[in-house]
Amino acid sequence: MLRTLCRAGGSVLKQTVPRLCVCPAQRRWASRLPLNTVVLFVPQQEAWVVERMGRFHRILEPGLNFLIPILDRIRYVQSLKEIVIDIPEQSSVSLDNVTLEIDGVLFLRILDPFKASYGVEDPEYAVTQLAQTTMRSELGKLTLDKVFRERESLNFNIVEHINQASDEWGIRCLRYEIKDIQVPPRVKESMQMQVEAERRKRATVLESEGTREAAINVAEGRKRSQILASEGEKAEQINRAAGEAQAVLAKAEAKSEAIRLLSGALAEQNGGAAASLSVAEQYVSAFSKLAKESNTVLLPSSTGDVSRMVSQAMTIYSTLSQPRLKADQTEEPIEEPSVHSAR
Repeated sequence: MLRTLCRAGGSVLKQTVPRLCVCPAQRRWASRLPLNTVVLFVPQQEAWVVERMGRFHRILEPGLNFLIPILDRIRYVQSLKEIVIDIPEQSSVSLDNVTLEIDGVLFLRILDPFKASYGVEDPEYAVTQLAQTTMRSELGKLTLDKVFRERESLNFNIVEHINQASDEWGIRCLRYEIKDIQVPPRVKESMQMQVEAERRKRATVLESEGTREAAINVAEGRKRSQILASEGEKAEQINRAAGEAQAVLAKAEAKSEAIRLLSGALAEQNGGAAASLSVAEQYVSAFSKLAKESNTVLLPSSTGDVSRMVSQAMTIYSTLSQPRLKADQTEEPIEEPSVHSAR
């Protein structure tokens, strides 16, 4: 008797094989073929391969179909849905001689039911073996670190290699995904140590960069603080100098105004007598202050005679004022001829 491979919920990669040669994978998908009842209804997304007198006749399309009894026979039932095949775990060696345990999932679809039925004895087994060998070959080209970083490129390369061989089988591999990669315990420990060392390195680098930036910020702050302090001191000195200059000018202007007023007062009537009286008062007041501020005082012999002290002060004032009177007298004869000549 003949049996085919099929899958629960929809036949998958069914083909006729002898009962004694059916492998475990084939036995798992085995089921009875539809009988020729003349009038047949083919489900959607299925293709029934019909042989007439042992030779391929045609492929029944979904819907209503008619067959000739005895002459026609349904030999294969192929599912046109997307098929998921679990690739069992296998050992492979990377480029740096690390043994890995890796498994995956394969997604494929039958595009040509005729080639899938007559092109290969067991399509599922063939694709599974091709995926395993391709995966071992691709892993042997990569180091352990690149295996984890380039999983997408690895999956793409496996799909390309499978499609190159499965075109003759009428099967198209849609995608391949690696489920899990197991590394030896010692290699895993070394990888963990490497990761921890890399993290400590990054932490040290970040800490040193933070310390450097903090020192730079502190130095920059001190620099700006000193600059601002010097600018403040400079502005303070400029302001103090300006204030002192203004004070000197104000004192000079006040003294100049006082002298001007004094000279005007002296020029008035009885101005000399008033000035003499003021000088005498200041003379007496100076001696009284000397007696209060110091224990040792040099005084003239006539200190007790106030009238004599006043007369001495007046004499001094008269002596100082005589040059001014002489200057005025000498200036008057010079100015008068110039005035008469001008007239």
